[in-house]
Amino acid sequence: MGAKQLSLFEDVNEKEVRRTVARELKQYKALRVAIQNKEELDKEGITPLFSSLTTKEKEKELKARQIERALKYALDDIEREIIEKKYLSSARIKDVNLYLEMNLTKDHYYYHKRQAILLMATALGII
Repeated sequence: MGAKQLSLFEDVNEKEVRRTVARELKQYKALRVAIQNKEELDKEGITPLFSSLTTKEKEKELKARQIERALKYALDDIEREIIEKKYLSSARIKDVNLYLEMNLTKDHYYYHKRQAILLMATALGII
């Protein structure tokens, strides 16, 4: 009889989780800019320069803060670096370039990337 592996995470569709987390992280970059722009307008006492098609300002701020909290507290240093360089940088970077840059083996890199995505998904309530 084979030993059953214990897992911190329940069985999930990892491909769908990965897509969802990646989408949220890409949106986070825009949310961060939107929040900075709003703060700048508020500081200058200027009304918004662009017309808004949505009234979900509080939800956007909450979403950005929760992603920031997940990045800060749910991940270790290696996992955070992978997420930041892979999903939050302005340049597109391939996994192979990233694990070589970080001096990680391919297996070690993908292990940490998988853990980081699952931890982000858990912290954000996606899974």
